[in-house]
Amino acid sequence: MDYLLETSTCSFLMASAPYVTARFDSLSDLGDYLFTCTIVKGEILFGIQRLPIGRRRRVLERQSINLFEGLPCLAIPKEAADYYAPMKNYAEQQGTPLSENDLWIAATAMTLDATLVTADSDFHRITGFGLQLEDWTN
Repeated sequence: MDYLLETSTCSFLMASAPYVTARFDSLSDLGDYLFTCTIVKGEILFGIQRLPIGRRRRVLERQSINLFEGLPCLAIPKEAADYYAPMKNYAEQQGTPLSENDLWIAATAMTLDATLVTADSDFHRITGFGLQLEDWTN
């Protein structure tokens, strides 16, 4: 199976959260394809850049380097636009819009036929489009 790791999951991996790390390791050992995308990497790096220069920021910078050295980071495929548009329209019509980044991340997972691994419950608003979700935090 293919798994796109969303920002919350990558954050848990950087923090070595036990359940998330164990699931990541077990799927890696089974040969499943685990990856992230450029938007997730951008969100992680932005979060770190917002921090004041200091020990915590240096630790997170090091953790992000380690994460992204070992985790493939794919570009957003052009076909993702075909999923993005109807998902955004649906969410707005329901009065529950998602962030632009979340919509592109979901569209990327659908384009690549990957399960989106996230602890962010906002993604449940668009599962009617066939988006497959897993939460490794529980």
